Amino acid sequence: MGKTTRPRKTRRTDGSQPPTSNPEGGRQMVNLCVNIDHVATIRNARGETEPDPLHAAVVCELAGAHGITFHLREDRRHIRDEDALALRRIVKGLLNMEMADTPEMVKIAQRVRPDQVTLVPEKREELTTEGGLDVAAHKDSLTKTTRKLRRAGIAVSMFIDPEEEQVIASRACGATHIELHTGQYARHYDRERELAFHELDRLEAAALLAHGQGLVVNAGHGLNYRNTAHVARLPFLNELNTGHAIIGRAVFSGLDLAVRDMIAAIREAEQVLEHEE
Repeated sequence: MGKTTRPRKTRRTDGSQPPTSNPEGGRQMVNLCVNIDHVATIRNARGETEPDPLHAAVVCELAGAHGITFHLREDRRHIRDEDALALRRIVKGLLNMEMADTPEMVKIAQRVRPDQVTLVPEKREELTTEGGLDVAAHKDSLTKTTRKLRRAGIAVSMFIDPEEEQVIASRACGATHIELHTGQYARHYDRERELAFHELDRLEAAALLAHGQGLVVNAGHGLNYRNTAHVARLPFLNELNTGHAIIGRAVFSGLDLAVRDMIAAIREAEQVLEHEE
């Protein structure tokens, strides 16, 4: 992980204290949820049964991942319905299901019963999720979906761009969590660092606002071993979701080590923040 630094703002401008993970105080540890979609992408490329995303989920958890994330897309390009049901049976930690706000997906989620659903925008022609969900523009539908999922005992997260309007709309819809879209930050990180840090400021402001609204703050998209550290230091951050970079490194180093390396990068970022505070 690179050692690039940036001018830092004063944290917790609302005067509150960060959540703690132990009775002695201290900053909450940031959890890692590993997205295993692209293990299924490789499997599906040959129409075979290997590599098995279920095996990947077990390895990730044994390596220390807090949870497993998967995206069940309308076109089933990677994860399939049977994968989702099997993951529910074997995952011991948090199971996070990414999905579009459609009646079909709501019914599947009610059957699978993941611990958390993250509602995301979805287009058939996109290679990966492009931008955050416009919660403010689809508030009625998302409120109904959120109500159904929460009645089934499922926490609901909105995958949103770091915008005040979207944070407030997510709370109004009844969401329990948000996942801040870090794609713009990640896109700029290796090309125009100043723009990346500008986006990081927006992520920080959105995290502070969301915490003040009573929402649990997650983040993800486009994160890798170079750019994760700054995001891992966001205030009140609960969880990071990433997968592509981990699966990419696993091709060369193995999945167990790839997961451990990402967790180590997050912990290193937390230690730097503790020293600065």
